[in-house]
Amino acid sequence: MRVLELYSGIGGMHYALNESGVGVEVVAAADINTLANLVYRHNFPGTRLIQRNIQSLTVKEVDDMRVEMIVMSPPCQPFTRVGLKKDVSDVRTCSLLHVLALLPDLKDSFRYLLVENVKGFEKSQARDNIISTLDSIDFSYQEFILSPSQFSIPNTRHRYYLVAKRRPLVFCFENARSVLNELPISLHDSSSKDVSVSNLLSRLNLKHRSLVNQHNTDKSLCYPVEQILETGQSEEHMAQFRVPDKVLGRHVKLLDIVEPSSTRSCCFTKAYTHYVEGTGSVLCPAGTNAVVRELKRPGVIEPGSEQQLEVLRRLGLRYFTEREIARLMCFPEVFTFPQDVSRRQKYRLLGNSINVHVVALLILLLVSEAEQMNFVSIISILVSEAER
Repeated sequence: MRVLELYSGIGGMHYALNESGVGVEVVAAADINTLANLVYRHNFPGTRLIQRNIQSLTVKEVDDMRVEMIVMSPPCQPFTRVGLKKDVSDVRTCSLLHVLALLPDLKDSFRYLLVENVKGFEKSQARDNIISTLDSIDFSYQEFILSPSQFSIPNTRHRYYLVAKRRPLVFCFENARSVLNELPISLHDSSSKDVSVSNLLSRLNLKHRSLVNQHNTDKSLCYPVEQILETGQSEEHMAQFRVPDKVLGRHVKLLDIVEPSSTRSCCFTKAYTHYVEGTGSVLCPAGTNAVVRELKRPGVIEPGSEQQLEVLRRLGLRYFTEREIARLMCFPEVFTFPQDVSRRQKYRLLGNSINVHVVALLILLLVSEAEQMNFVSIISILVSEAER
């Protein structure tokens, strides 16, 4: 299947397409961000990368690619809870409106669409424009609000997703007009070789679910954070991720602190390490109880005092590394950054990206029909599983 990847960023959609097991060729990726494109080209040197404004794309150019599927994650700033929520009045929405204007004129070979954005997008005028466009070109669609924590991954990142396909293609589940908060097909433990959609989705999720089973002493939904931590690094290397004194002294109560045994972490954003509240969790290797215990020792410890700082320094609170965040977002280990990308830039790029596994599940769900998949796609999944 020939796929056009719009707003390609650092390649999260490309990795999701690969993970889904659906046989695809990304014929082109398009993004205006030069730094993101640098990372994309570093990881996918063989993919055609269009570095220009998506508003410059034409119907002829897309048709010449013989595109069958379009995947995209348009800019979220016009819809985010911390933004101005200018919606279609925001200039950053113009490229999405341009893409929607192209869709009715594309050849019928284009038959699948996947869109990702922030939670809240479902209430926007931009979303309404997508729906009206899909109705006009006879596409059926389904919308979701999903988080990785629903699929055994210890990270909360609620995002809006839309999957759509051209009729007469039909979904393998009963289509609902409402936004779904879970997959319409359950994931289950199955070792059978049947090729039902439920079994294929379950096998795709098996890597994460099996980690839960290894540590499932409290019947937790997610595996512990320790599974994604970098090990074997020197103390000198890890020291650079320590939470600085200015944050410990003034804002320690605003930090979302987790420990290696925690089965959760909050959403990591592009402002991680730059702002304190609501941008991502920090790790306390000694455990969260140690933080509470130290700060409640007998005697008065003045907030922000040198005494408090000394206590907090001993606990070794640190930020998650960029590799650890990439693992929480399910990027494969082969994903790397070019050497000249700074840590701050890495955090920003990851914060703007997607959860690879969640999108992989949705891609597989999108192309599945009537409880069976295209034979080539089934073979692709079986081969990928055997190679792993």
